[in-house]
Amino acid sequence: MPTPDSVATLDALLSDGRPDSLPSVLEAAKTSMIELFSEAPVPPSAVRVTVGPVTIEMDWPGGTGAGTTAPQLAVPSQAGTAPVATPAASPTGQPPLDHIHAPTVGVFYRAPEPGAKPFVTEGDTVVPGQQVGLIEAMKLMIPVESDRHGVIGEFLQPNAGLVEYGDPLCSLVPADGR
Repeated sequence: MPTPDSVATLDALLSDGRPDSLPSVLEAAKTSMIELFSEAPVPPSAVRVTVGPVTIEMDWPGGTGAGTTAPQLAVPSQAGTAPVATPAASPTGQPPLDHIHAPTVGVFYRAPEPGAKPFVTEGDTVVPGQQVGLIEAMKLMIPVESDRHGVIGEFLQPNAGLVEYGDPLCSLVPADGR
């Protein structure tokens, strides 16, 4: 979540009214966005930036995980600082689901070739760097790897289905809080 210092910096720059403040406002907004991205459970599905008078909107996919709420960045207005939302915990106390996302646009495959055993199946434990699928893009086979420990919950995209960059491919239940 953006630090109070970064939000205060944005607020001060916006209220100063000088034309040379705009690059500083944009730099402070970029810093706040990077901080938010690094702590978000999933990447946003859309980011919209308007330069004057500075609007930043981020949208998260509807299914960010069971019982979770997507974080949102609030850019301070001329009148003051708006609060920043943080991810909510699951009402059942269970850890929220993570997802493995498509690294590029293409066709998603769960196995190395037709008829072969899938790289992983639902219920399998994965470690960082373990291949869980591949995406064919312009005759290239791009491996899809897990970036953290966990257990595959379910595949959210069909085998041989077209995917977009950032689409959640499968749910991942975090293992041992790693």
